[in-house]
Amino acid sequence: MKFILSALPTAMMTAAVMSVPVMTYASTDTDSIEVSDDVTPVAVTQIINADSPTDNDKPAVAPFLTVPNPNKAKSQALSTLVDPITHKTVDNSYALDVSSFLSLEQAQKLLVQVSPKIAANQAAIAASEYQTDALRTIDNPLVFARVSASAYHLDEDIDLSSLRSGIVNEVNNGVDNIVPPTADLPDFGELVGERIPDSYNFKRSGSTSGAGLGVVWPIYTAGRTDALTGASDARTQEAMADSVLDKNELYNTLIERYFKAQLAIIAAYLREDAYDTLQQTDHMAERLFEEGFISRVDRLEAQSALADAKSESVNANNDARLAMIALQRLLRTDYRIKPTTPLFVSSRPLPDVSYFQDLALNNHPGLQKVAAKRAQAQQLHALSDTGYKPTVLLYGYGQVEKDPSWVAGISASWKLWGGLDKAASLASSNAKIRQADLSEIEVSDNLLLLVEKNWHDVNNAQSRYQALQSNVDLAAEVLRLRRLGLQEGVNTTVDVVQAQTQSLKARTEQAQAANDYVQSLAALMQSCGTPLAFNAYLNAADIRLPTLYTEQ
Repeated sequence: MKFILSALPTAMMTAAVMSVPVMTYASTDTDSIEVSDDVTPVAVTQIINADSPTDNDKPAVAPFLTVPNPNKAKSQALSTLVDPITHKTVDNSYALDVSSFLSLEQAQKLLVQVSPKIAANQAAIAASEYQTDALRTIDNPLVFARVSASAYHLDEDIDLSSLRSGIVNEVNNGVDNIVPPTADLPDFGELVGERIPDSYNFKRSGSTSGAGLGVVWPIYTAGRTDALTGASDARTQEAMADSVLDKNELYNTLIERYFKAQLAIIAAYLREDAYDTLQQTDHMAERLFEEGFISRVDRLEAQSALADAKSESVNANNDARLAMIALQRLLRTDYRIKPTTPLFVSSRPLPDVSYFQDLALNNHPGLQKVAAKRAQAQQLHALSDTGYKPTVLLYGYGQVEKDPSWVAGISASWKLWGGLDKAASLASSNAKIRQADLSEIEVSDNLLLLVEKNWHDVNNAQSRYQALQSNVDLAAEVLRLRRLGLQEGVNTTVDVVQAQTQSLKARTEQAQAANDYVQSLAALMQSCGTPLAFNAYLNAADIRLPTLYTEQ
């Protein structure tokens, strides 16, 4: 697919001549915004998809939603859909109806719903929360049942010779001690020994079964359970802070791509506008050359300038197409996204930098992440401290039989020696707490410096945009005079081309300054931890550049 440029009359679109800035004025006493209506009707250039030009007039469907939305899921059944970029299946998703024309606010809402990164972070948070829930019951009574069944068979020859010899000797010695030796008495030892075999074959077989019910209840764990659940809670807070950091970065990336697309579209329009102007100049030069008013060199210079303008126009159009694809990829659609929110600049000064620095110290998720790290270190310290304290358990077990037997009791155990070094473990956790405290100072310093830089960048872009307005006005007037001079034979085609180049440069630089203002403002809001506050400045802006696409 490729993009082409086609000229459409103003009656078919709402647009403004690119050389005339459209001003809106935001009243400080009311929320209403008055838009200036004194716009000259002109023909404008539209960037369209050459393979499907009718797509601009109808909404399309975003193929999937990666973020579970409980409220939305109640009305729509979740299913398995296919990601339009990677073509991988995504479970527990549902389709979204999304127009190809999107304002920035609409794009922000869509980004939260379709971003795989945000969905992955939500899964990580859910996993951490479930892990915490699992740990909360670790000191609850543990009830268990035991059931056993076994069969046995024994077959063994037992040697009894030594036993028989011992018995014979013991009997004879006992008789001798009791009865005086008499020749007529029998040998009692031999009589007993004759009844004991030299070996005995032992055979037994059968089966046994049993069942029992037991309980173990840790009634005192010295705070180990609270420390474990507290550490897990702190890890959840860290995961949430990471999620907010990623979301803020995605918002900033969206603004960057959204308004870069707007800037690229403006650049494509300006290049096409310059090409149209040089076509007129070339046509005029051709007539003047045929009538002998200009030399062949002047005629060739006009043709060369026209060829360069055509090449620049094609390149600018390709850049606009690439910028729109980048925005499309971020929002994960299989069709082009047409941005309807224009580039803007506010002539009003920003609040003092201290205001934004206070916002950063109160809202930035980086500081929230450091706080979560410190909470984890504190809980690990509490866990290490429990090594000096006992664990007390209640226990009981009973056999389920006709004549049951049971056992119950209480036990306490202390670790006297071995395992982890308790003193070293406590020292480690104290060091981690100190690390978190020092990291908070470092992060705060870096945030304050970053806010200061971004605040100055916004002010610099604002002043540059306002300063470039005089260049735009001057370049437009010089171009008008040079074209009139060419008709009168006072100026050459080179003069017109140079004037056209200066006019294009001035208008492009001003549009770039507006984009610099927007990007710097987005960076400032991100460094404050309040990226969506960008929308308030957008809505209150009193200078808005023309936009090719309008909300449907």
